[in-house]
Amino acid sequence: MGWHLGKIKILIADDHAVVREGTRQILEQEPDLDVVAEAGDGEEAVRLAGNFKPDVAIIDIAMPRLDGIQATRQIKTLYPSIAVLILTAYDDDQFVFSFLGAGAAGYLLKSVRGRELIDAVRAIYAGESVLQPAIARKVLSHFMPARGKPTRQEVPAALLSEREMDVLKPATKGLSNQDIAEELFVSLRTVQGHLNHIFNKLHVSSRTEAVVRALKKGWVNLDDVS
Repeated sequence: MGWHLGKIKILIADDHAVVREGTRQILEQEPDLDVVAEAGDGEEAVRLAGNFKPDVAIIDIAMPRLDGIQATRQIKTLYPSIAVLILTAYDDDQFVFSFLGAGAAGYLLKSVRGRELIDAVRAIYAGESVLQPAIARKVLSHFMPARGKPTRQEVPAALLSEREMDVLKPATKGLSNQDIAEELFVSLRTVQGHLNHIFNKLHVSSRTEAVVRALKKGWVNLDDVS
């Protein structure tokens, strides 16, 4: 597979062939993006993820034989380093939460422009978060433990350093890596280094997954992110 060197390898899973073709055409105009496989249903998506080991899997919700949520969960369980980007027509809250709970790194609606999709693939590959602001707010409030419930059963200090928590908290607000670097007076490379350590320690491959994990564990609360 030497000819893929330096390119972002992408799997597209959608049960509409015309959608897959259109998505492929948009992505392959870019010299750094390479669609290595297309799947027409969820089971095929999981199988091709194993065969091709893409960097990013673009997945729709409604697919035969295995829906997008189950396919995402299986791909993240079997191949945790693959980042999953949801591209769908549905913005129902419950779908959003189910996908993020299953390990998706980003959630885009099919109404986005081609340029936004291209940017999203690159951002997810770089470990950035890809959630439209309205969706990001819903996610925060959903995964936050209910007020008054003792959630401090696990102390982050056992897992993450103080500096890593300093990076994770602004990430939870949806700040870009560049914004976090400016807020902490460090270089972009330093922030990326901290995030990579966080991903490795939490066994995740994206900021979105790391943020969902931190919210569920009660490491960050609404005061940190408001």
